[in-house]
Amino acid sequence: MMLTVFIDFNSPASYLAIQPTVQLVQRTGVRVKWKPYRTELQKVPEKLDIETQGQSHRRVRAIARQRIHQHYATLQGIELNFRSSQGKTDIALGIFSQWKSDPQPFIREAFKAYWQDHADLNDKDTVEKIISRCGNVNGIDVSEALSSLEAAQIEAEQIGVIDAPAYWLQDQLFIGREHLPWINEIVKGTQV
Repeated sequence: MMLTVFIDFNSPASYLAIQPTVQLVQRTGVRVKWKPYRTELQKVPEKLDIETQGQSHRRVRAIARQRIHQHYATLQGIELNFRSSQGKTDIALGIFSQWKSDPQPFIREAFKAYWQDHADLNDKDTVEKIISRCGNVNGIDVSEALSSLEAAQIEAEQIGVIDAPAYWLQDQLFIGREHLPWINEIVKGTQV
């Protein structure tokens, strides 16, 4: 059985999903395939002197989402520092889509660089430094990163991925880390 996990480095929900996903994989022995999926994180709108009810609701919900992510990061012992504006991660995601060996070292380094160091994961030199910290890496072509990401994005969208993290298991798509207990039960049920 194969569990495919779609993540984006600028997605706080993806960052928070890594640790519990790895624990599920270790606990159940399910094989995992990590894939990139480019998301668009909505920034917290600035408070206006005069707001419509809709503008106020969007701002308050965005603040609440950040607080919830921060709460779960604290529970996991993860440093999660929100930026004033979302950085793009296309080059890092494109490199990630080319990864041949276990991508977890790159995943950890890229999330740390984005959320703790506020590194630009859309900068070739920055991403090459991250790659160099991940040991022996073969088959990675930074010049092909963007076309690799586009191909991976199309593949993900064809099965219905619309956000990250997303999980594909036995022709079923689950959006969000809150589905991990259900995924765990499916994996356990097929091992009987």
